[in-house]
Amino acid sequence: MDSLDGRLLTLLRHNGRRSVSDLATELEVSRATVRARIERMERRGDIVGYTVILRADAVSQPVRGVTLIEVEGRAADRVVSALGGIPEVTAVHTTNGKWDPVAELGAQNLTDLDAVLRRIRLIAGVTASETNLLLATPRSARARL
Repeated sequence: MDSLDGRLLTLLRHNGRRSVSDLATELEVSRATVRARIERMERRGDIVGYTVILRADAVSQPVRGVTLIEVEGRAADRVVSALGGIPEVTAVHTTNGKWDPVAELGAQNLTDLDAVLRRIRLIAGVTASETNLLLATPRSARARL
């Protein structure tokens, strides 16, 4: 992947529906070049899909946080599965180091976030957690709203 691919991916991250012509103009290359590069990245698996981000999804949960979770023994799969059943858990990541899974959370207010954190701590196998609130997001690979 070269710098042109990187610039192309940046443009697609901000708007995956931009036309090939528009992308070519912005990148100052031909439409055939843009089309070929997109197809190549899709074949290689660099681009695995396109999605729609709804305004409601982006702003409906103004209180966001990241919870680092410590799991006892071999309970990681069970804990990850339980986290997947909590609507306020927007993403779950496995990690290395002291913390096992890391959960991204979103809630309407601090009271709701507190209830989610209590629910997470009650999951069988969770031995400790640490939560950090996300105050601002100066950069994100998600679409700008």
